[in-house]
Amino acid sequence: MADIIIILSTLLIAIGILFNIFGCVGLLRLPDVYNRLQSATKCVTLGTCSILLGVLVRYGFASIGIKALVAIPLLFFTATVAAHALAKASYRFGIKLGEKSVHDDYKDEDYDVS
Repeated sequence: MADIIIILSTLLIAIGILFNIFGCVGLLRLPDVYNRLQSATKCVTLGTCSILLGVLVRYGFASIGIKALVAIPLLFFTATVAAHALAKASYRFGIKLGEKSVHDDYKDEDYDVS
């Protein structure tokens, strides 16, 4: 049973590391701030939550496992709200979308982007 727990926790941590690497690659490769925010928010949040879940599986409900369990929803909600606030502030500040962007959700809202 202990071997299964170690294998499962190692697998979750490895998946989390891969998602974090994909998020970092997205930060380097994507064309504008909005796409980069999406990459950072989705990939890195899922990767970090997977790592924390792997820690929870490995250590159980000891103090480190409970801290990981508490950190998962905190990270999930704060990262998404922060990314939305950064995207909206970037738009209000006047940062343009990339050339290949096809849809502007904030276009119809009343912003002074002069």
